[in-house]
Amino acid sequence: MVVAFAACSKDAPIDEDGLLVTARAECFVSNFELLGTDFVTVRSKTAVIDTTAQTINVEVLFGTDLKNVYPQFSLATDCKLEPKIVGKMDFSDIANPKTFTVVSGNRQIRKPYKVIVKYQ
Repeated sequence: MVVAFAACSKDAPIDEDGLLVTARAECFVSNFELLGTDFVTVRSKTAVIDTTAQTINVEVLFGTDLKNVYPQFSLATDCKLEPKIVGKMDFSDIANPKTFTVVSGNRQIRKPYKVIVKYQ
């Protein structure tokens, strides 16, 4: 068995996370979801994403355990999110919204988004 690997490091630079760095400067959140421990949405309605104010307003069902939810972001092409989401997160401190930073494909533009959670 022969296994061959090829890399084009000059044509396609890679960042510290192993992701391609591209020429794209777009940097925004296009969709947001909040899932419970059973991987079912805990939102009571669609999240409102304001790309100008860089906020995400999400209303959750009354009684939701915000200490154990899974946030999911859809980002512009080639963007990445900081901090990385690696599992359940705690959104229970409603008075202090969590901030996530969207980084553009060219890694030059960084936009912090506040996730503001409130109960239905």
